[in-house]
Amino acid sequence: MIELLFVACLAREPEICEERAFQYTDRTARGCMARAIPELSKWAQTHPRWRIARWSCQPLGGARTRA
Repeated sequence: MIELLFVACLAREPEICEERAFQYTDRTARGCMARAIPELSKWAQTHPRWRIARWSCQPLGGARTRA
């Protein structure tokens, strides 16, 4: 499994951030990277109060690094 990890911060209060993730069973890390921008764009359109600060793709259950 692969995770698309991202940090989203409130647009009006950028010091308030949350880590979020999408999990995939049907993607490789490369597939996650290729599809990340369209998926993050779709998420951002449905969450207009939030801004994506950073993101990464990595194996699920591995040691998490900062997204």
